[in-house]
Amino acid sequence: MVPVIGVLALQGDVREHLAALSACGARGVAVRRVSELDTVDGLVLPGGESTTMSRLLETFELLEPVRERIAGGMPAYGSCAGMILLARQVLDGRPDQRQLGGLDVVVRRNAFGRQVDSFETDLAITGITGEPVRAVFIRAPWVEETGPQVEVLARAAGHPVAVRQGPVLATSFHPELTGDGRVHALFCDMVRSPAAAA
Repeated sequence: MVPVIGVLALQGDVREHLAALSACGARGVAVRRVSELDTVDGLVLPGGESTTMSRLLETFELLEPVRERIAGGMPAYGSCAGMILLARQVLDGRPDQRQLGGLDVVVRRNAFGRQVDSFETDLAITGITGEPVRAVFIRAPWVEETGPQVEVLARAAGHPVAVRQGPVLATSFHPELTGDGRVHALFCDMVRSPAAAA
């Protein structure tokens, strides 16, 4: 089966995620409206600016439909701002920022610092074989607290930066920027085998 995986196309690295999904054998589609969301087997929430994305989800009337699909078991993957959106709670966010609640985690926004503090490092990630993954952190969050069902897949500076809870995956970093498709391949496998992801 060729999974159809949407990329939330309101802001952020949409093109790069679509290319990475195509490389792992999925059919990537841009999602801007509910009718497009209804056609996908999984959803990528890209990096960008989390408060803006939260507002745009409401403006495009996608917040509740995305929340409902994730609560119903649809696989989802969030990178950077996408991780923030998927969290149960965000620290240092705006008071009006809305969460999707797909992950039982507390995330600290911009935890690694401002744009000038962006960095790259190599990470060993549980579930990904071979060489370490080159991880690009740009105004990145980290996970401050995880619930009992959350598996920590990787850490940087002592903090969780890749986590998974059943069919939901999130990274603080941007794998779509490096040309290494292994994080997307992991997510594609989760979409193809929902029973294995649970």
